[in-house]
Amino acid sequence: MGTSDSNSAIDAAAIRAAHARIAADIRRTPLWRLAGAALGVPCAEVWLKLEQLQISGSFKARGMFNRLRSVAALGALPAAGVAIASGGNAGIAAATAARALGVRCEVFVPELTTAAKRERLAALGAQVVVGGAAYVDALAACERRQRETGALAMHAYDQCEVVAGAGTLMLEIEEDAGLPDRVLVSVGGGGLVAGIAAWCAGRARVEALEPVRAPTLHAARAAGAPVDVEVSGLAADALGARRIGTIAWPITHAYVAAAHLVDDDAIAAAQRRMWRELRLAVEPAAALPLAALWGGVVQPAARERVAVIVCGANFDAASLAG
Repeated sequence: MGTSDSNSAIDAAAIRAAHARIAADIRRTPLWRLAGAALGVPCAEVWLKLEQLQISGSFKARGMFNRLRSVAALGALPAAGVAIASGGNAGIAAATAARALGVRCEVFVPELTTAAKRERLAALGAQVVVGGAAYVDALAACERRQRETGALAMHAYDQCEVVAGAGTLMLEIEEDAGLPDRVLVSVGGGGLVAGIAAWCAGRARVEALEPVRAPTLHAARAAGAPVDVEVSGLAADALGARRIGTIAWPITHAYVAAAHLVDDDAIAAAQRRMWRELRLAVEPAAALPLAALWGGVVQPAARERVAVIVCGANFDAASLAG
C-alpha cells in the first residue's frame, strides 16, 4: 500500500516530463559553485544545489507536485483528498501541493516529528494526525485511513511520480553547469538518490550518505536486499525510513557507486559550520554531504567537481545558536 499505481520506468524521459509538468509550481533553485579550497575540500569545485530554498523548504515539493499534477491530469483526484505519512518534509510538501490544487490533505506523523514541522503543516491547512512512535507506525495508520476514505495515497519516497520529480533537480544541475564528476546525496527512503541516479544513469558517480543510526541503503547493500533497520539519532525525523524503498533499491543497485555512513557528531558539526561559514541554515539531513567531505568519509580527487544536494531547511533554526 502507498506505492505508485504507475509501472512506468523512471528514466530521463520521465524526469523531463515531470520537470515540464511542475515548472510553474516549483522554484528553480540556485546552484552555488565554489572552489573546493574555499570550503576546505581538496577538489576543484563544490557545487551546492540549494534545495533548502525550494517551495515548502525542501526538494520534496518536486515529487509531491508531480504526483498530484499527474493524477489531476487524469481527472482522478478523489473527493476525500490526499493522505500521506511523513516525518515532516514530505508532508509539508504534500500539504503545499494540495493547497495549490485546492485539495484536502491529511498528514500522519510519527511522535518524533519536531514541533516546528507540525506547526508548519497546520499553517498550510493540513490535518495533522500523530500515527505512532516511528514513521512505520504513521505509515500503517495512514494506509488504514486511505482504505477507509478513498483518499489518494501519497508516499514520501516510494512512488514513481515522486522519484521522477526528485530527479528534476539533477536535470537542472546539468542544464546549469553540465554534469559534475561526483554527486553526494542524503538518503532516507531513497526517493531523492533514486531520482538523481536515474537521471545520471552512470554518467556521474553518485554516492549516498546516511547517518550511522539510520542506515537503510548501507544495510540493504550488506544484506543483498532491502532489510528493516532501527532508526534513531539526529536526522531521524527527516531520514526516518526503516527500509530502502522498493523503487529506489534496483535503481541504486544499478547506478549508486557507494553508500557511506556519517555519525551524528559530524553531522551536527557540519550543520553548525554551514551556518557559521556559509550562512546556510539547514536541517541535519542537508548537512550530511558536507559532513562527509569535511570528515574525510568521501575523498574526491583534486580535479573533481563535486555536486552536493542541500536538501532541506525545515527545522528549528534556534538550534544553531552558539
